Amino acid sequence: MKAGFLQFDPVLGDVAGNIAQVDALLDDATADAPDLLVLPELALTGYLLKDRAQVMELADTRDRGAQVEALQRWAQSTGSVIVAGFPEREGNRVFNASILVTPEGDRHVYRKAHLFLNEKDLFDPGDTPLEPVDVNGVRFGMMICFDWYFPETARVLALCGADVICHPSNLVLSHCPDAMRTRCLENRVFAVTANRCGRDVAPGGKELRFTGTSQITGPGGEILLRAGEEESVLGVVSIDPAAARDKWITPRNSMTEDRRADLYGPLV
Repeated sequence: MKAGFLQFDPVLGDVAGNIAQVDALLDDATADAPDLLVLPELALTGYLLKDRAQVMELADTRDRGAQVEALQRWAQSTGSVIVAGFPEREGNRVFNASILVTPEGDRHVYRKAHLFLNEKDLFDPGDTPLEPVDVNGVRFGMMICFDWYFPETARVLALCGADVICHPSNLVLSHCPDAMRTRCLENRVFAVTANRCGRDVAPGGKELRFTGTSQITGPGGEILLRAGEEESVLGVVSIDPAAARDKWITPRNSMTEDRRADLYGPLV
Protein backbone atom coordinates (compact mmCIF):
# COMPACT_ATOMS: atom_id res chain seq x y z
CA MET A 1 0.00 0.00 0.00
CA LYS A 2 1.01 3.64 -0.36
CA ALA A 3 1.10 5.80 2.78
CA GLY A 4 1.39 9.56 2.75
CA PHE A 5 1.43 12.77 4.76
CA LEU A 6 0.33 16.26 3.79
CA GLN A 7 2.54 18.93 5.34
CA PHE A 8 1.35 22.51 4.88
CA ASP A 9 0.94 25.87 6.63
CA PRO A 10 -2.69 26.46 7.69
CA VAL A 11 -3.87 29.98 8.43
CA LEU A 12 -5.08 30.45 11.99
CA GLY A 13 -8.88 30.43 12.18
CA ASP A 14 -9.47 30.35 8.41
CA VAL A 15 -11.23 27.02 7.89
CA ALA A 16 -12.52 27.87 4.40
CA GLY A 17 -9.12 29.13 3.26
CA ASN A 18 -7.36 26.09 4.67
CA ILE A 19 -9.79 23.76 2.90
CA ALA A 20 -9.02 25.60 -0.35
CA GLN A 21 -5.29 25.24 0.33
CA VAL A 22 -5.62 21.47 0.76
CA ASP A 23 -7.83 21.29 -2.34
CA ALA A 24 -4.97 22.84 -4.32
CA LEU A 25 -2.33 20.57 -2.80
CA LEU A 26 -4.40 17.46 -3.53
CA ASP A 27 -5.50 18.56 -6.99
CA ASP A 28 -2.48 17.03 -8.72
CA ALA A 29 -2.48 13.89 -6.56
CA THR A 30 -5.85 12.37 -7.34
CA ALA A 31 -4.58 10.10 -10.10
CA ASP A 32 -1.81 8.70 -7.89
CA ALA A 33 -3.29 9.18 -4.43
CA PRO A 34 -2.00 7.17 -1.46
CA ASP A 35 -4.11 4.49 0.20
CA LEU A 36 -3.57 6.33 3.51
CA LEU A 37 -3.16 10.08 3.86
CA VAL A 38 -2.47 11.76 7.22
CA LEU A 39 -2.91 15.51 7.80
CA PRO A 40 -1.65 17.53 10.80
CA GLU A 41 -3.25 18.10 14.19
CA LEU A 42 -6.02 20.75 14.06
CA ALA A 43 -5.28 20.72 10.36
CA LEU A 44 -7.94 23.14 9.15
CA THR A 45 -8.21 25.58 12.07
CA GLY A 46 -4.62 26.32 13.00
CA TYR A 47 -3.25 25.68 16.46
CA LEU A 48 -2.75 28.86 18.49
CA LEU A 49 -6.43 29.37 19.23
CA LYS A 50 -7.29 32.20 21.59
CA ASP A 51 -9.62 30.59 24.09
CA ARG A 52 -12.15 27.85 24.62
CA ALA A 53 -14.93 29.98 23.12
CA GLN A 54 -13.04 30.22 19.82
CA VAL A 55 -12.37 26.49 19.86
CA MET A 56 -16.08 25.77 20.39
CA GLU A 57 -16.98 28.16 17.57
CA LEU A 58 -14.65 26.38 15.13
CA ALA A 59 -15.37 22.83 16.29
CA ASP A 60 -17.28 20.22 14.28
CA THR A 61 -19.09 17.16 15.48
CA ARG A 62 -17.90 13.87 14.03
CA ASP A 63 -20.99 13.84 11.81
CA ARG A 64 -21.37 17.43 10.70
CA GLY A 65 -19.30 20.51 9.90
CA ALA A 66 -17.15 22.04 7.19
CA GLN A 67 -14.01 20.21 8.27
CA VAL A 68 -15.35 16.66 8.45
CA GLU A 69 -17.33 17.21 5.26
CA ALA A 70 -14.17 18.33 3.43
CA LEU A 71 -12.27 15.31 4.76
CA GLN A 72 -15.04 13.01 3.58
CA ARG A 73 -15.03 14.66 0.15
CA TRP A 74 -11.26 14.17 -0.16
CA ALA A 75 -11.52 10.53 0.90
CA GLN A 76 -14.13 9.92 -1.77
CA SER A 77 -12.34 11.85 -4.54
CA THR A 78 -8.93 10.25 -3.91
CA GLY A 79 -10.04 6.81 -2.72
CA SER A 80 -7.78 7.30 0.31
CA VAL A 81 -8.31 6.57 3.97
CA ILE A 82 -7.76 10.02 5.48
CA VAL A 83 -6.75 10.82 9.05
CA ALA A 84 -6.68 14.43 10.24
CA GLY A 85 -6.81 16.44 13.43
CA PHE A 86 -9.83 18.62 14.19
CA PRO A 87 -11.58 20.19 17.20
CA GLU A 88 -14.51 17.91 18.02
CA ARG A 89 -17.56 19.24 19.85
CA GLU A 90 -19.86 17.00 21.89
CA GLY A 91 -22.45 18.93 23.88
CA ASN A 92 -20.57 21.40 26.07
CA ARG A 93 -17.32 19.45 25.77
CA VAL A 94 -14.67 19.94 23.10
CA PHE A 95 -11.73 17.70 22.28
CA ASN A 96 -8.45 17.89 20.40
CA ALA A 97 -9.35 14.94 18.18
CA SER A 98 -8.38 13.07 15.06
CA ILE A 99 -10.82 11.46 12.68
CA LEU A 100 -10.30 8.56 10.30
CA VAL A 101 -12.62 8.68 7.30
CA THR A 102 -12.92 6.06 4.58
CA PRO A 103 -14.09 6.52 0.98
CA GLU A 104 -17.17 4.49 1.92
CA GLY A 105 -18.16 7.02 4.59
CA ASP A 106 -17.05 5.26 7.78
CA ARG A 107 -15.75 7.62 10.48
CA HIS A 108 -13.77 6.84 13.63
CA VAL A 109 -12.62 9.41 16.19
CA TYR A 110 -9.75 9.42 18.68
CA ARG A 111 -9.49 12.14 21.34
CA LYS A 112 -6.02 13.26 22.41
CA ALA A 113 -5.04 11.69 25.72
CA HIS A 114 -2.04 13.85 26.64
CA LEU A 115 -2.79 17.55 26.29
CA PHE A 116 0.25 19.80 25.83
CA LEU A 117 0.78 22.98 27.83
CA ASN A 118 -2.06 25.49 27.25
CA GLU A 119 -4.19 22.92 25.43
CA LYS A 120 -5.35 22.08 28.96
CA ASP A 121 -7.17 25.44 29.04
CA LEU A 122 -8.91 24.83 25.71
CA PHE A 123 -9.82 21.16 25.50
CA ASP A 124 -11.31 18.42 27.62
CA PRO A 125 -9.04 15.41 28.26
CA GLY A 126 -9.48 12.62 25.75
CA ASP A 127 -11.67 9.70 26.79
CA THR A 128 -11.52 7.32 23.82
CA PRO A 129 -9.74 3.96 24.08
CA LEU A 130 -6.54 3.29 22.17
CA GLU A 131 -8.07 0.89 19.66
CA PRO A 132 -6.91 0.34 16.07
CA VAL A 133 -9.42 0.58 13.23
CA ASP A 134 -9.47 -2.23 10.65
CA VAL A 135 -9.93 -1.02 7.08
CA ASN A 136 -9.70 -3.69 4.40
CA GLY A 137 -7.41 -5.84 6.53
CA VAL A 138 -5.02 -3.05 7.59
CA ARG A 139 -5.19 -1.91 11.20
CA PHE A 140 -4.69 1.81 11.76
CA GLY A 141 -4.01 3.28 15.19
CA MET A 142 -4.27 6.99 16.00
CA MET A 143 -2.37 9.19 18.39
CA ILE A 144 -1.93 12.97 18.33
CA CYS A 145 1.23 15.06 18.63
CA PHE A 146 2.37 15.08 22.32
CA ASP A 147 1.05 11.53 22.78
CA TRP A 148 4.43 10.50 21.34
CA TYR A 149 6.08 11.57 24.61
CA PHE A 150 4.30 8.77 26.46
CA PRO A 151 5.57 5.41 25.15
CA GLU A 152 2.56 3.60 26.57
CA THR A 153 0.42 5.15 23.83
CA ALA A 154 2.21 3.50 20.93
CA ARG A 155 2.75 0.30 22.94
CA VAL A 156 -0.97 -0.15 23.63
CA LEU A 157 -1.80 0.45 19.97
CA ALA A 158 0.82 -2.13 18.96
CA LEU A 159 -0.39 -4.70 21.49
CA CYS A 160 -3.92 -4.18 20.15
CA GLY A 161 -2.69 -5.04 16.67
CA ALA A 162 -1.98 -1.72 14.94
CA ASP A 163 0.02 -2.04 11.73
CA VAL A 164 0.32 1.70 11.11
CA ILE A 165 0.17 4.50 13.69
CA CYS A 166 -1.35 7.67 12.23
CA HIS A 167 0.13 10.64 14.07
CA PRO A 168 -1.35 14.08 13.25
CA SER A 169 0.89 16.68 14.87
CA ASN A 170 1.65 20.36 15.44
CA LEU A 171 5.19 19.78 16.66
CA VAL A 172 7.26 22.54 18.20
CA LEU A 173 9.81 20.27 19.90
CA SER A 174 12.58 18.99 17.63
CA HIS A 175 12.93 15.60 19.34
CA CYS A 176 9.87 13.89 17.91
CA PRO A 177 11.08 12.69 14.48
CA ASP A 178 13.97 10.81 16.09
CA ALA A 179 11.79 9.62 18.97
CA MET A 180 9.32 8.13 16.49
CA ARG A 181 12.13 5.92 15.20
CA THR A 182 12.31 4.46 18.70
CA ARG A 183 8.52 4.14 19.01
CA CYS A 184 8.42 2.19 15.74
CA LEU A 185 11.47 0.07 16.57
CA GLU A 186 10.31 -0.91 20.06
CA ASN A 187 6.82 -1.79 18.78
CA ARG A 188 7.70 -2.96 15.26
CA VAL A 189 5.04 -0.81 13.59
CA PHE A 190 4.88 1.79 10.85
CA ALA A 191 4.08 5.41 11.73
CA VAL A 192 3.02 8.38 9.64
CA THR A 193 3.74 11.63 11.49
CA ALA A 194 2.07 14.54 9.68
CA ASN A 195 3.34 17.83 11.07
CA ARG A 196 2.60 21.34 9.86
CA CYS A 197 5.13 23.95 8.84
CA GLY A 198 5.17 27.73 9.19
CA ARG A 199 3.88 29.66 12.18
CA ASP A 200 0.75 30.83 13.92
CA VAL A 201 0.47 34.46 15.05
CA ALA A 202 -2.36 35.13 17.47
CA PRO A 203 -4.01 38.52 18.09
CA GLY A 204 -1.70 40.41 20.40
CA GLY A 205 1.40 39.13 18.64
CA LYS A 206 1.95 35.78 20.33
CA GLU A 207 3.78 33.55 17.85
CA LEU A 208 4.46 29.83 17.60
CA ARG A 209 6.73 28.22 15.01
CA PHE A 210 6.37 24.61 13.91
CA THR A 211 9.15 22.23 12.98
CA GLY A 212 7.88 20.57 9.79
CA THR A 213 9.90 17.39 9.07
CA SER A 214 6.84 15.17 8.67
CA GLN A 215 7.99 11.58 8.55
CA ILE A 216 7.08 8.02 7.63
CA THR A 217 8.92 5.48 9.76
CA GLY A 218 9.26 1.72 9.32
CA PRO A 219 9.06 -1.09 11.90
CA GLY A 220 12.85 -1.31 12.06
CA GLY A 221 13.07 2.34 13.06
CA GLU A 222 14.16 3.33 9.57
CA ILE A 223 13.17 6.70 8.11
CA LEU A 224 11.32 5.91 4.90
CA LEU A 225 10.55 9.54 4.07
CA ARG A 226 11.08 12.87 5.80
CA ALA A 227 9.95 16.32 4.64
CA GLY A 228 11.90 19.53 5.01
CA GLU A 229 11.24 22.04 7.75
CA GLU A 230 9.44 24.68 5.67
CA GLU A 231 7.96 22.99 2.60
CA SER A 232 4.30 22.37 1.87
CA VAL A 233 4.41 18.89 0.40
CA LEU A 234 2.52 15.67 -0.18
CA GLY A 235 4.92 12.87 0.73
CA VAL A 236 4.12 9.31 -0.32
CA VAL A 237 5.99 6.01 0.06
CA SER A 238 5.10 2.34 -0.44
CA ILE A 239 4.88 0.17 2.68
CA ASP A 240 3.93 -3.44 3.41
CA PRO A 241 1.69 -3.51 6.51
CA ALA A 242 2.40 -7.24 6.93
CA ALA A 243 5.94 -6.31 8.00
CA ALA A 244 4.46 -4.83 11.19
CA ARG A 245 3.00 -8.21 12.13
CA ASP A 246 6.43 -9.80 12.46
CA LYS A 247 7.35 -9.04 16.07
CA TRP A 248 10.55 -11.10 16.11
CA ILE A 249 13.66 -9.08 16.96
CA THR A 250 16.10 -12.01 16.81
CA PRO A 251 15.43 -15.72 16.24
CA ARG A 252 14.96 -16.02 20.01
CA ASN A 253 13.43 -12.66 20.95
CA SER A 254 9.94 -11.39 20.28
CA MET A 255 8.51 -7.97 21.14
CA THR A 256 5.33 -9.66 22.35
CA GLU A 257 6.47 -13.02 23.74
CA ASP A 258 9.42 -11.65 25.73
CA ARG A 259 7.38 -9.03 27.55
CA ARG A 260 7.40 -9.40 31.36
CA ALA A 261 4.00 -8.00 32.24
CA ASP A 262 4.40 -9.50 35.72
CA LEU A 263 7.07 -6.85 36.40
CA TYR A 264 5.25 -3.88 34.91
CA GLY A 265 2.80 -3.25 37.75
CA PRO A 266 3.79 0.41 38.35
CA LEU A 267 2.69 1.25 34.81
CA VAL A 268 -0.93 0.82 35.86
